[in-house]
Amino acid sequence: MPLKAQGEFALVKQNLENAIGTAGQPVNFGTMAHDHEIYMTLADTAAELRDAAALRKYAHVLEKLASRDNHRLYLAIAHRALGVEHRLAGEHAPAETRLKQALELFTKLGTRWQIGRTLFELGELNLTHSPPKAREYYSQALGSFEEIQAKKNVEQTFRALNSVG
Repeated sequence: MPLKAQGEFALVKQNLENAIGTAGQPVNFGTMAHDHEIYMTLADTAAELRDAAALRKYAHVLEKLASRDNHRLYLAIAHRALGVEHRLAGEHAPAETRLKQALELFTKLGTRWQIGRTLFELGELNLTHSPPKAREYYSQALGSFEEIQAKKNVEQTFRALNSVG
């Protein structure tokens, strides 16, 4: 992870961790976020930055909270974060299971950007094990990102797709 991103994430983590357990009811504009929202932000950012230690710390808690509250979007984000955690640990099968669980939930919810991000992670997972599968997932992710004009993601996915032999 780049040094600048590490420093910025450390600052965000510190601020968010200070807010855990202080949420008020009900959530109104300008109030503190609820714990599951904080853990979602921490786990999702950790996945994006490939921060294995933060993933171990936050993703499982997010999964527990999202399951408890039956929050399908946050549960899908937890599955993707846990999939990234397994991928970083070199655990291909559990990573694939988690990422496919996330993809299934995101597809049911119709969250196209999240679908694209999850397809990208499946591409990353298959990069060394099965380059043809990686290319297929990157291509699908690229299509999702192009459809919603997510320029940053299109560029990132295009680079990843071109890097596959």
